[in-house]
Amino acid sequence: MAFISSSTKPRFASFEAYLAAEPSELPEGTYEYWDGELIPVMSESIGNDSIANFMFAILLGMGIPIQLLRPGKIEIEVPGRPRTRIPDFLLLEEIHLTLLNRRATITRDMPPPPLIMEVVSPGDENSENYKRDYDVKPEQYAAIAVPEYWIIDPDREWVKVGRLNNSSYQFETFRAEEQIISPTFPDLNLTTAQILNAGRSS
Repeated sequence: MAFISSSTKPRFASFEAYLAAEPSELPEGTYEYWDGELIPVMSESIGNDSIANFMFAILLGMGIPIQLLRPGKIEIEVPGRPRTRIPDFLLLEEIHLTLLNRRATITRDMPPPPLIMEVVSPGDENSENYKRDYDVKPEQYAAIAVPEYWIIDPDREWVKVGRLNNSSYQFETFRAEEQIISPTFPDLNLTTAQILNAGRSS
């Protein structure tokens, strides 16, 4: 077995042991790797999930192959703690379809995904939700050279599009009816309001 048995959750002897585990050896659900343990990730709200699905539909309508569009499905190895992340939405390269045939984990020896989006859960600037999406994740994604990182924030009613520049993101903020400018998708015809409305119940 790739992990040490535990009465509550699997514990791995090392991160390398975790990466070597077969999918059948891993528990069901969504987890992040923290210091040998798999810690469950909280389920997304209906609103956040709807925004990720909306972006899936928008990019699919632009002709992006469905296999490359992954809302909340792909694990990424990152530096720091935790050692893995599962973004709300990411775009794959064609080469990933071959590299991920054993397990849906992008490791650091693979090309990074060209685009990652995170939808921020409610919380003030001192909350874990805010710090995670605005501080920790940008550092982790920049460290693996993800070229473009979006922060979609329904509470603050903006979308921040970050372009990687000298190992950090330079963000441009879009609000209301402002059209999103994406380096990855220069022909994108989409406003902040359209994205945020997708996550609202009425």
